[in-house]
Amino acid sequence: MKKLKVAEIFYSLQGEGKWAGVPSVFLRTFGCNFQCRGFGLPRGESTTVPEEIAERVDQFKIYEELPLAPTGCDSYASWHPKFKHLSPVLETSAVRERMEDIIPNNTWTQDNYQDVHLVITGGEPLLGWQRAYPELIESCMDNGLQNITFETNGTQPLHEDLKEFFNKVWYEERGYQRLTFSVSAKLPDSGEKWEEAILPNVVTEYENYGHTYLKFVVATEQDVNDVDRAVKEYREAGFKGPVYLMPIGGLPEDYHLNTTQVAELAMAKGYRYSPRLQVDIWRNAWGT
Repeated sequence: MKKLKVAEIFYSLQGEGKWAGVPSVFLRTFGCNFQCRGFGLPRGESTTVPEEIAERVDQFKIYEELPLAPTGCDSYASWHPKFKHLSPVLETSAVRERMEDIIPNNTWTQDNYQDVHLVITGGEPLLGWQRAYPELIESCMDNGLQNITFETNGTQPLHEDLKEFFNKVWYEERGYQRLTFSVSAKLPDSGEKWEEAILPNVVTEYENYGHTYLKFVVATEQDVNDVDRAVKEYREAGFKGPVYLMPIGGLPEDYHLNTTQVAELAMAKGYRYSPRLQVDIWRNAWGT
């Protein structure tokens, strides 16, 4: 049986993008190829919040006890090595059990003809765990799972085993159509390098297997100019999906400083606007 290193499993509302507001189980895997230390800071600056929290790492036994990060990556504990002890390695059967224990009636399809979505996030969920997903997903399909979103940074090609599973099992055998790739591509304001973060050919391949869209965290017109540049590169590679802008801010008081401006920039540019409900409703707490 395949295994996953699991940072969090929780039940909440999808906060962003196409499926915002939909009840969803979030499976957060451990590990990421980025650190995104620039979010919420002037360009060129880098947060040290993860290291500051790591100095007190012995105080924390579960994710819900960890402090929130006002700058940088808000899911820092899903990639920082000082927190890896909080992420157990679980067999796919144990992951399924934990997920289905927290959804209504312990089934993905509800009596009111609504279904609970599965959101596989990170860290970067396509980094090292792709071979485990077919086994996990198919077992959940047997209990009514019909809708999956991968939240990815768009830098990891799909593994052949996963592509084969989507083609033969998800689409041909089961006839499902609801597979989504939510690509949170990283701009220079994140602190990551353009040539490592913007990989249009990788994202364009996702479109062969499911509905794919781009979403960018922005605060200023300069950020949106970077979005324009990135979208141009994606379009030139053949990407056809929609583009969302989201306000930056790890806490509501910071997030609401940007919502009106980002909404107006989205309208001016013809992009879609996405909320970040986890910030607005639950202050971006772990487990939301």
